[in-house]
Amino acid sequence: MCHYGMTHYKLHFACVACRVSFKRHPADGREQPCPNCGRALVCAGHDFAPPPRRDTAAWSAVAAVLAAGLRYEGLEACGCGKQPRFRPRTRAEVRARLAVAARTGLPAAQALTRRDPTTPEAD
Repeated sequence: MCHYGMTHYKLHFACVACRVSFKRHPADGREQPCPNCGRALVCAGHDFAPPPRRDTAAWSAVAAVLAAGLRYEGLEACGCGKQPRFRPRTRAEVRARLAVAARTGLPAAQALTRRDPTTPEAD
């Protein structure tokens, strides 16, 4: 049975500029504003664990992941897989993966999902 299939759980929404996150129900395609600055919140997924607000380095890694169009989800969006997919947590991990992407012509979103940036993933 799907973990997220039977109940409508709230999603994590993040404002990278303010370095805050909120759990809210999805709003039918409408933009949800940040209560602090008024900018649009970005959907970060079901399994987002926000770093502490003072950790600017970790938030820059979150910004790179969200800017690439990725979300923090488990193996399946329905929640069947309980192991979360890899997402870089530091600037160094982001830089290494983006350097490989630039060198090989790999899309940035695909490079950011790799645990080891130098070896191709077997899908």
